[in-house]
Amino acid sequence: MTEPTWLTETRAAYDTVAVDYARLLPEVVEGPLDRGMLTAFAEQVGPGRPVLEVGCGTGRVTAHLRDLGLDVAGVDLSPGMVEVARRTYPELRFDIGSMTDLALPDAGLAGLVAWYSIIHLPPELLPVVFAEFHRVLAPGGHLLLAVKAGDQRIRLEQAYGHTVSYDVHWLPPDRLADQLAEAGLTVRATLVRAAEGHLRERGPQAFLLATRPAPLVGPDPVGDGRADR
Repeated sequence: MTEPTWLTETRAAYDTVAVDYARLLPEVVEGPLDRGMLTAFAEQVGPGRPVLEVGCGTGRVTAHLRDLGLDVAGVDLSPGMVEVARRTYPELRFDIGSMTDLALPDAGLAGLVAWYSIIHLPPELLPVVFAEFHRVLAPGGHLLLAVKAGDQRIRLEQAYGHTVSYDVHWLPPDRLADQLAEAGLTVRATLVRAAEGHLRERGPQAFLLATRPAPLVGPDPVGDGRADR
């Protein structure tokens, strides 16, 4: 079966830039709002519970999630990126794989992070990927997405000092929320912030926190005497 062009191009691009990507982004460079979403995600998941970062790249965000107390591993499409991640963070686990077909059992994760990784998927594949996220998350599990907020496709021919050829999709947060809901995931918070000049961002960035609902247990809590808010 012929591999999709988007997958081949994305893998080749990140294999090409892996070493310089790690050099130029050696640690978490996100601002306080971005880090706040990562912290909120970690607190919702809880310490020591299994989490996967899909599209982990060189592992810098994976390591940050570990520092926030999570039992986290990473998976990435690019063998070059995974090699750099394994070398930089040998105490963490990194595997090669695709978010369209995760080699994981059903309902085994307490949390999943896709930090600027779904932006390389053709938008028509997002429902398939969100269904896969729902499959691997346990009931009550949490999902954090980070994307470039908009509605356009940009073809990159230069990145991190290299000639490459791959697509970046800017995605509308409202549409993502609808697609997540169709996959059985409930969006609990959305943050859209303006572009950060020091990161050379071209436009607003969006972060969505979602949950795979857990079955209700016990009596309906409505009418417990607490004031509505």
